[in-house]
Amino acid sequence: MKCFKFLSILLIFILIFGNTIVGQKKYNESPMTAALVKEGKLPPVEQRLPKNPIVVKPLEEVGVYGGTLRRAWMGPGDRWGIAKICYDANNLMRWASDSKTILPWLVEKYTISKDGRVFTFKLREGLKWSDGQPMTTDDVIFWYEDVIGNEELTPTFPSAFVQDGVRAKFVKVDNYTFRIEFKNPNPMFIYTFPTQGWFIDNSKGSFAFYAPKHYLMQFHPKYTPKDKLEALAKQKGFNKWYELFQFMIDYIQNPDLPTMSPWKIVSKSPNEPAFVMERNPYYPVVDTEGNQLPYIDRVVHYLVSDAEMINMKAVAGEIDFQARHMRLPNYTLFMQNKEKGNYRILVWRTGTGADPAIYLNQNVKDPVKRKLFQDVRFRQALSLAINREEINKILFFGLGVPMQAAIPPGSAYYDKAWAQAYAQYDPGRAKILLDAMGLKVGKDGFRIGPDGKPIELVVSFTTYPGSANMSTMELIKSYWEAIGIKTIIKQVDRSLYTTQCNSGDIEIGVWVLDRMSNVAISPGRLLGTWTDGPWAPLYARWYWTKGQEGEEPTGDIRKIYDLWDEFNRTVDARRRDTIIRQIIALHRKNIWIIGTVGGIPQLVIVNNKLRNVPDGILWDDPFRSELNSFPEQFFFKQ
Repeated sequence: MKCFKFLSILLIFILIFGNTIVGQKKYNESPMTAALVKEGKLPPVEQRLPKNPIVVKPLEEVGVYGGTLRRAWMGPGDRWGIAKICYDANNLMRWASDSKTILPWLVEKYTISKDGRVFTFKLREGLKWSDGQPMTTDDVIFWYEDVIGNEELTPTFPSAFVQDGVRAKFVKVDNYTFRIEFKNPNPMFIYTFPTQGWFIDNSKGSFAFYAPKHYLMQFHPKYTPKDKLEALAKQKGFNKWYELFQFMIDYIQNPDLPTMSPWKIVSKSPNEPAFVMERNPYYPVVDTEGNQLPYIDRVVHYLVSDAEMINMKAVAGEIDFQARHMRLPNYTLFMQNKEKGNYRILVWRTGTGADPAIYLNQNVKDPVKRKLFQDVRFRQALSLAINREEINKILFFGLGVPMQAAIPPGSAYYDKAWAQAYAQYDPGRAKILLDAMGLKVGKDGFRIGPDGKPIELVVSFTTYPGSANMSTMELIKSYWEAIGIKTIIKQVDRSLYTTQCNSGDIEIGVWVLDRMSNVAISPGRLLGTWTDGPWAPLYARWYWTKGQEGEEPTGDIRKIYDLWDEFNRTVDARRRDTIIRQIIALHRKNIWIIGTVGGIPQLVIVNNKLRNVPDGILWDDPFRSELNSFPEQFFFKQ
């Protein structure tokens, strides 16, 4: 197949503030909620919406109500599929589908002080939780002071709110207005809002920046006697009140938890064969004709045991919309069955710089290997030995980009020189580099280390959505052994992989280099602070804990952390861009992470009757994909 050219479609949803729906005197609602209004179980739709509801312009056409959207997942550990189609719509602000524009969402408007220290937000007046209770700034203050500010609930206070040891202040101005005040300039803080604060604290259920105080205060000792809470915790099978609280704030486990999302969970347990969500009658969003969204009544996630079963359900026509877990190696299978399965295949561009990337642990405990791994010539040699064109052809149908572990083409800060650095297939040059290091070849054809013993690399990998790591690593093993580096590849359980990465015990890790579409708002791969990509786990821990743990870095790695600190306090946008490019230059020079194939497209399976689904948009974690396709405006066209 010829090199794929992504269709450039910028799906930017228009938010129209105020009552500006032309010719519209009242709002419309689904037959499902209209029946409940008629029965006296719900107030009229006009009383359920805020004063100025969010208005979304449908992609193709105004939809019709009804239907069930079928998807699949692998249970609570796979919760991101549910979060990113539904529960991340809780955001105070949201990414447009161009992945550049921040849209005010639950927040109607905001201002940032000239010095970048003070952020003022105005919530939409009349917002209501899914149980009909008002959502106000009290929910914001509760989240900050009583949830993440409680040491038993949150032992480690999120560093996103701390500068020089001083915590940010959340100030209630009135019922719909609040301020966040920092000690120093914090110009990039605004980007935490559309990302749902996923790097702030993932343990606090589906909420970042606010939580339903009226519901959760019954499980909090500030509002309910602690002895009563402890007794309730024991009754529910928990040892401590905060364990009960953490369960009750978990949207996957607790269907009674109020939400601001387009659908709310109604299934009693995430272990049910079909995990069901139904429309939220108080969702504060309408289309351009005043129809309350979502169009679709229900979303069902069918429980399966592994990702391959999800792919097989798609082939059988049992899935209506799914990108997560749709594997490119199954592309031919999808194409062969699309008519029988009554689906179409969309292609979204990705922020993937390498899939997989190879992370040589700069803090590896073996002193001989540490010396090797910290020698740039060794990393260059391993990179030059990889036949990326072959990997792309065999595993990715030629649809990817053979490249270094770098920012993919079409992304912000793309650097062609970095993408091509030591990415050519040149095993002869690789051998010359290893020879220059004094790594002689033994009688068995493998090289001898500086300690006189054979070099033996141990590469650990696991699986993640869409991965083809086993096939890739078998090829890489053959490439490296062809230049005399004996290689052992080990597939390990994901939990073990995570543990080894966190502890720094891993020697060489394998993980996708994702979240690279805009490294200014998602720098974790460049900093090494995302532990599933363990190129410098102990240095990153030192940086993350402000020197309390880990190892203090030196040289170019220390420069990266110093530059990032400067970036975070720099208000001038041009200087921030310069800093990012300086960090990129250090990565280009050092090749701490070795790439294979990047720019790999994300397949999306879509029922032929499902409309308003965009093609060609970005799939990348910081932009909460699939949420950036705006599923609430999907509908089934008969």
